[in-house]
Amino acid sequence: MTSLPIENVQAYPRPPRLEPVTEPLTIYLDDRQIAQTTRGYRVLETHHAPSYYFPPDDVADVLHAVTDSSVCEWKGVARYFDVKGERHLVRRAAWCYEHPSGPFAPIAGYLAFYAARMQRCLVGDIEVLPQPGDFYGGWVTPNLRGQIKGAPGTRHW
Repeated sequence: MTSLPIENVQAYPRPPRLEPVTEPLTIYLDDRQIAQTTRGYRVLETHHAPSYYFPPDDVADVLHAVTDSSVCEWKGVARYFDVKGERHLVRRAAWCYEHPSGPFAPIAGYLAFYAARMQRCLVGDIEVLPQPGDFYGGWVTPNLRGQIKGAPGTRHW
């Protein structure tokens, strides 16, 4: 059984911090494991649930690049991907930073997934909930405390 330490999202830093993840990370779509790693990273930012990043070698061949992009003031330009399952094509369900800024260089090309758009996402053996709202990609685990950004009225804190 995975045990995660209690963390308060208000204590996460701004600017955000990148750190390696010691627990296995796993994603399922259409009853199939599409990603699993023990070499993940997470980004911690004030009022956000952590966003988890997978090395591309640990993700199945399910990604289809789309032309959309966005800019993060901390990490740089993100590109997006549709994720193709056995039965579903999930639009803009994953993203990566091909050339992230300085402190985030270790996640160049790594992939993050919106938990709300996948069937199941796990940190260790703990199933995550998606960060509230439809804009942020954080994974909410039961050890998190504090108010997580994303619910109505919190997007522009």
